[in-house]
Amino acid sequence: MRRTSISANKLTHIWIIMIINLLVFISTLIYRQLIYLLGLQPATFLVQPWTIITSMFTHADIWHILVNMIALYFYGRFLSQLIGVGKFFIVYFCGGILGNIFFLLLPPNIYAIGIGASGAIFALGGALAVLMPRLRVYMFPIPVAMPLWVAVIGGFVIMSIVPGIAWQAHLGGLIFGLIAGYFFRRKMRLLL
Repeated sequence: MRRTSISANKLTHIWIIMIINLLVFISTLIYRQLIYLLGLQPATFLVQPWTIITSMFTHADIWHILVNMIALYFYGRFLSQLIGVGKFFIVYFCGGILGNIFFLLLPPNIYAIGIGASGAIFALGGALAVLMPRLRVYMFPIPVAMPLWVAVIGGFVIMSIVPGIAWQAHLGGLIFGLIAGYFFRRKMRLLL
């Protein structure tokens, strides 16, 4: 029996997403107006439909991109090993798009601009939480390991009460990830 795994040097799909995010972030630091062209705004969505995708690569500041890219690396690495690269992309992009749809349907106001990969990240976390609910993780700043599902749901709840964070995108991504994780888990059980 041959064991397949995805080593660090084969995580090019995750590194490519991270590099695109970094390049877009640097571009928005140089030319701040790009956020209005790439960010998702309910008031302008019909004339700028590409923003349902480009907003997932646009970040507000260094902490925003740093937290999202760290989560992308760790969640993405584990999920890719479990379900493969193709399904990883489905979870990442469909979760991010559903998160953006939630932001369009439930905006804080129609002129708010939604940016960041958090909807896609919560989709990865949701799928992992269903596939590996007992996996123990640390969540900064708590020094005690907790089940992954507690960290993902707890992170969602905490971020939902912070002003200026698009909880709608997090919710949409999380819902997609939980549903995808359920189907992946069911399929894995059928194969055993």
